[in-house]
Amino acid sequence: MKISCGISQAGNLQDSLNTIQDPKLIIFVTTEEKLASHAEELYHLYPNIPTIGCIGMGYQNTTITEHGIHVYGFSDGIEAVGNVIEQVSVMPVKYISRLEQDLHKISAQEHNTICIDICCGHDEITITTLNSALSQKNISLIGGTGGAGKVAFCGKIYEDSCVYALIKNTKGKVKAYKENIYRKMQNHRFIASKTDKGKYIIGALNGQSAKKVYQDILHVTEQEILTQTFKNPFGKLNGDDTCIVSIKEVNGDALACFRQVNDSDVLVLLELGDYKETVRNTIRMIQQDFPRVSAVFSVNCLFRYLLFSQNHYMEEYLAEMGVLGGHAGLVGLGEHYNNRFINQSMSCVVFE
Repeated sequence: MKISCGISQAGNLQDSLNTIQDPKLIIFVTTEEKLASHAEELYHLYPNIPTIGCIGMGYQNTTITEHGIHVYGFSDGIEAVGNVIEQVSVMPVKYISRLEQDLHKISAQEHNTICIDICCGHDEITITTLNSALSQKNISLIGGTGGAGKVAFCGKIYEDSCVYALIKNTKGKVKAYKENIYRKMQNHRFIASKTDKGKYIIGALNGQSAKKVYQDILHVTEQEILTQTFKNPFGKLNGDDTCIVSIKEVNGDALACFRQVNDSDVLVLLELGDYKETVRNTIRMIQQDFPRVSAVFSVNCLFRYLLFSQNHYMEEYLAEMGVLGGHAGLVGLGEHYNNRFINQSMSCVVFE
């Protein structure tokens, strides 16, 4: 299995395709201005393979594309199919037969098939819908949210939708991973109330203003809250796991977040751990599971990118991941891992 990467910081599609050879699947990230034209041109160049894309940033080895185009060509020993799930905010299950048919088309199996998705938002319902089909065959999912509420599939632009690709590795196994660089902070535990599920708002924590509780514990001003969440997001308890809840903005005395919180949900406050050691542990785990790695495709949260960049760690991070061999990926606004919507995290798939 091989991922070839093409980059044009100037956004020139033809320049980015010079290194793409005989792809069976293309994933691309580009700017809002050029999403439609790039999607259409890629479809005309590669009409017989799935092409999915979004607005955002991409990376390969230590090179990151913030404003141009980044193209990933998946080839050499894979089968791939793709499609789009529409109306994700109201009725995505209406389109789930597309995924069910695609799973059958490539005879997807747990040990060698992965689903990579890119959505426009409404992540929880999107993930639940995808997993209603994927779980039937124990197929893992990784993915994330693109920018500006738009995604591309085979030359067309979709809103309120999710595009996906199923990739079957015919030369070995695949496995999905996620990485959390945060840990629980002391004994801060809250019951959420006065929530607005549609707007992802937390109004109160333990009966007090959510904004005031956050400020009092961390001794920050209202203006500092949006950067403090890089170090201290909330965590939503989900069985034995903790899902990160990033703060998006201040809304009066409430806090608007990047994922849904419901009344009576149990939240904890998180703090940044030793993220460099966490990354090294992830790499060691992958190397133990895969003596031979052919490629790694990852989705990193925008907040992780900003945190790593502010701490002059982003290039070092990409270099460390590059030791695995053939590492590439994109920066998302939210990350997906199996049946979970995870903020401020990384999810990836490793191909043998």
